[in-house]
Amino acid sequence: MLLRNYKKEDGAIIAGWLRSEEELYKWSADRINKYPLSGDDINENYAPQVETGRFYPLTAVDDHGDVIGHFIIRYPREDDDSSVRFGFVIVNPSCRGKGYGKEMLRLGIAYVREHFSALRIDLGVFDNNEGARRCYEAAGFRECGRSECKMPFGTWTRIDMELFI
Repeated sequence: MLLRNYKKEDGAIIAGWLRSEEELYKWSADRINKYPLSGDDINENYAPQVETGRFYPLTAVDDHGDVIGHFIIRYPREDDDSSVRFGFVIVNPSCRGKGYGKEMLRLGIAYVREHFSALRIDLGVFDNNEGARRCYEAAGFRECGRSECKMPFGTWTRIDMELFI
């Protein structure tokens, strides 16, 4: 597996992995509120953020060049480069449970070490997404807080996690 910069054509592949509105919200929280989601929707959401120079979408591909995962790295605060946040983390449903998510995160952590001056990476995961939470823990992230989030399906608990690098 390797990470490469996100390409516009990746959007349609990633959108196809979101098989229900609930999966969309687990993936995007309240950042993208449109289901079904298209690749153009993802691209339109990302474009203005990429222009800020503080938002970096990456795609994981396998040894054959097939897209198998995706996530973004962003600076959550405009005036602080000491911390970055992983978001929109997703692995192709047919590849889940095989260690690809952990490997993608491992590569993402190495990418941050190489390209950023951040000392900390954080992310959020809903408590109803147990597989993702276990994947983040396996990659070294630890819980650092919880909060309640109102979603169309009720109130979900967001678990904030962090990793110091």
